[in-house]
Amino acid sequence: MDPGEGSGIIRTQGRTTPAGKLVGEASRDQQQLEQVRTRVNTTAQLAALRQEIQTQSLFAYIIPDTDAHMSEYISKADERRAWMTGFTGSAGIAVVTMRRAALWTDSRYWTQAERQMDCNWELHKEVGTTLIVTWLLSEVPAGGRVGFDPFLFSIDSWERYNTAFQGSDLQLVSIMTNLVDVVWGSERPLIPSQSIYALQEEFTGNTWQQKVSDIRSQMQNHPQAPTAVLLSALDETAWLFNLRSNDIPYNPFFYSYTLLTDSSIWLFANKSRFPLETLQYLDSSCTGPMCVQLKDYSQVRDHIQNYILGDVKIWIGTSYTTYGLYEVIPKEKLLEDIYSPVMITKAVKNPKEQALLKATHVRDAVAVIRYLVWLEKHVPQGTVNEFSGAELVDKLRGEEEFSSGPSFETISASGLNAALAHYSPTKEVYRKLSTDEMYLLDSGGQYCPTAQTPVESTQEARVPVPTPKHSPELDMSVSLLHRDGTTDITRTVHWGTPSAFQKEAYTRVLMGNIDLSRLIFPANISGIEVEAFARRALWEIGLNYGHGTGHGIGNFLCVHEWPVGFQYNNIDMTKGMFTSIEPGYYKDGEFGIRIEDVALVVEAKTKYPGAYLTFEVVSLVPYDRNLIDVSLLSPEHLQYLNHYYQTIREKVGPELQRRQLLEELAWLQKHTEPLSARAPGTSPLASVLAASTLAILGWRA
Repeated sequence: MDPGEGSGIIRTQGRTTPAGKLVGEASRDQQQLEQVRTRVNTTAQLAALRQEIQTQSLFAYIIPDTDAHMSEYISKADERRAWMTGFTGSAGIAVVTMRRAALWTDSRYWTQAERQMDCNWELHKEVGTTLIVTWLLSEVPAGGRVGFDPFLFSIDSWERYNTAFQGSDLQLVSIMTNLVDVVWGSERPLIPSQSIYALQEEFTGNTWQQKVSDIRSQMQNHPQAPTAVLLSALDETAWLFNLRSNDIPYNPFFYSYTLLTDSSIWLFANKSRFPLETLQYLDSSCTGPMCVQLKDYSQVRDHIQNYILGDVKIWIGTSYTTYGLYEVIPKEKLLEDIYSPVMITKAVKNPKEQALLKATHVRDAVAVIRYLVWLEKHVPQGTVNEFSGAELVDKLRGEEEFSSGPSFETISASGLNAALAHYSPTKEVYRKLSTDEMYLLDSGGQYCPTAQTPVESTQEARVPVPTPKHSPELDMSVSLLHRDGTTDITRTVHWGTPSAFQKEAYTRVLMGNIDLSRLIFPANISGIEVEAFARRALWEIGLNYGHGTGHGIGNFLCVHEWPVGFQYNNIDMTKGMFTSIEPGYYKDGEFGIRIEDVALVVEAKTKYPGAYLTFEVVSLVPYDRNLIDVSLLSPEHLQYLNHYYQTIREKVGPELQRRQLLEELAWLQKHTEPLSARAPGTSPLASVLAASTLAILGWRA
């Protein structure tokens, strides 16, 4: 999803076509009226914040767009910048002085910011620490103090600001009390308080005790012999203890920190949220080296300050540790890496996790195929739009066993909207799906049998959707196979007659996907070293895409799981990692293409002995035959593609048949017929192969 960048998803609003028509179903005059209605009056909160700024003897206050754990998605209680400015986009930094208020954001969000912010705010259409500091230098008098919440600044972010302020007369001041929270007061949404629950061992592969022992072993074997590991990212603590909850949208996490030492385990969270069975699971009633001692979430900084009084050294990952904890640890008592040992370790999935994640994609494919079949019938009728489509695919996933909601906000984009890589429709602004345009769907799900809050759909029954028929006896035979995992898949389709350029662009994106997916490469090299294979077919004709090629994916954790992927700051590829592979192409103002699959890194079989790796694709939805120009494909591409289609038939076909989804089964058979080099349609030989395949599987063609 979200082209491998790990950034949030923008809701683009009010964009216009070259002809001047609004993308959504509203006129330009209606758009202007809506713009006035959607603007938030921020006069009162700005006045209150300025009073707090004055009380703290500050001249300015910086309001970032994150939480205390550098999470990709944040809860309502952490949407401080959105509450203060009225701008709800996922990326942007606000600064308030005694005279002015400004927001910095990138081009993805300019229209949205202009629509949502009132005249109290000025919009800066460039981003960067240097630009913000330059503005502050012109606004704040010499000797003035600029305040910030240290728990909302990463170490890197603080260092950038601190460096930019060097040589000036201004002071960058850490303020422990968040001033926006003070102003927000009782109106601030409540911190989530649902129970924290444990995953069963049969779905994790390793117990939390085994994981703790492994991390301690890494501490003991490290040349610098750290005595503790500090975990700040929410998925680190969730993974280490096999615990989950629902504090963050799309991710099953809970607010927490962990300080794992060589002789103790400290978990900082809201203690009232742990039911008795979870307390017993953690052995929290004792104080031994394998007992988890609970401390209140707010006590983490004080506890670290006490811990560092001894002869200790704390191992941290700087990417997710905030300055609020970093500033209290003396440099000589720190061991700094970009990622913590937990972040690195959880990137490699154990055999149980691999099996579960692969099985989950079978179930997820059923939901996506049901949606594509439904679209083929209803898009020609003109009754489907981007937003209702997004609701429907979420609803269909919600009907799958063990579904616990989407893994991110569904990207459902038609025509020129698909050229916006971060686009998601809204209730107010959307585009109708048409047989004359390409349609891009980027979506995913979270699945877990012990998740306590199943997804609730707001989908209205616009068009009846068939409910799958279940056989209780057969359900019992497969229920243990489809337990938990996180999915992410993108497919681009066209129901009419695509142009020659659209077909060529799509086919070359597909070629890039195949070239990287089938690549054999040396073990322990980074993804960035092989990323160009996904772009080569596009580069050959002068095309490219401006986003990353893939990201790691968790096991009922983050849909964007760092540090796996194909970017410069990703770690080396290792057997057992899962990554997305998602090249694309975007023609501004016209259409967008992205093809995304999730793949497992596996050992490659080579002619001569050696440590080599390749990918095993686990996403199981066919590509759009209508957009494939077979004449561009090499024999190796065709061989790979037909083998992939055979795999889809073998894994998804029986599931559709078991659930008596016969229309979907027929669609699957049609869309996975072998392709030949002679024509994009099915050749006589392909028909024979298809019939043979069906006969082997016992299906009726």
